[in-house]
Amino acid sequence: MFGSLGVGRLVVWEKWTMKMTENGGKAKSSRGLDRRHFLKASLTGAVLGMGAGLGWQLLPGRDKPVTFIARASDYRVDFGRLLRLGLQELGLGPAQIRHKRVLLKPNLVEPHERAECINTHPQLVRGAAEAFLRLGAQQVLVAEGPGHRRDTLVVLEESGLAEVLAEDRIPNRGGWTDLPVFHLPALLKQVDLIVSLAKMKTHHWAGVTLSMKNLFGVLPGMIYGWPKNVLHQAGLQASILDITASLRPQLAIVDGVIGMEGDGPIMGSPKEAGVVIMGRSLPAVDSVCARIMGIDPYKIPYLDTAARVLDPRVKNGVRQIGERIADVQTRFNLLPRIHAQRGIRL
Repeated sequence: MFGSLGVGRLVVWEKWTMKMTENGGKAKSSRGLDRRHFLKASLTGAVLGMGAGLGWQLLPGRDKPVTFIARASDYRVDFGRLLRLGLQELGLGPAQIRHKRVLLKPNLVEPHERAECINTHPQLVRGAAEAFLRLGAQQVLVAEGPGHRRDTLVVLEESGLAEVLAEDRIPNRGGWTDLPVFHLPALLKQVDLIVSLAKMKTHHWAGVTLSMKNLFGVLPGMIYGWPKNVLHQAGLQASILDITASLRPQLAIVDGVIGMEGDGPIMGSPKEAGVVIMGRSLPAVDSVCARIMGIDPYKIPYLDTAARVLDPRVKNGVRQIGERIADVQTRFNLLPRIHAQRGIRL
């Protein structure tokens, strides 16, 4: 029932797919679809719904942005319940989610069954789908455009998602790069809620990769190349800001249960941080994640700019609900030989 989006497929959860057994067993479709037939059906599934209204503001506001920090010692945690609690704390309950179409965008940069530090874990993806469906979402879509592997059937088999890619474009609302528009899958304009379901990792070129950098995966490799070379040439950190400003996702959930330190986003080492971080402001979530990693967000150019321009409230402080940063802080290893990781320690 898990899927990953490569360059033309999509996995869909609907209300009828999430009838859980009493003992917490696997979800079974009331229409009797097994995993193979479900994935096959999803390849030709309908592309559905998007609006606005639940997002964070790209304007100064009086209130501090809020993040929710929860402990999760391993991937056996009941993520459906944990994420429902987090959504409630962030003001997203049945009244806000009911009848909405939700798009989850996990990080599946290099799918690998046994490398829990590389990709957003399938159990967290499943838990997010369950949480939104239990809150009344009409449909949950899971979509990804991997940056390194061109064979999306390999992504489907090793990580498990699918994709229906139809091209659309939106104007570049940021202006940090010279790219006038962004070509995007049409479904991004057809859902009500976009969720960046990211992984907590250090990064060879960006310093860290979190909920904003995760958005690279919404851009099709058939246009932007592998690994999204057009964006790298336009300016990696500037592209992160432009995509975030243009797409404006409404929610971020970061998998920090097992992250990656050192030479991320692929070649680094596993780092157990034991946390999940959520928030409706991506700049706020990424700022908090960086601090949990022992990294100063204002020493990373794109995080500093995001806090000043995309959501200026971040500079006035972020209100944490749940665990305190100091209680869950875990210093991620930084490599002096990597320029983007020099001098960014908190």
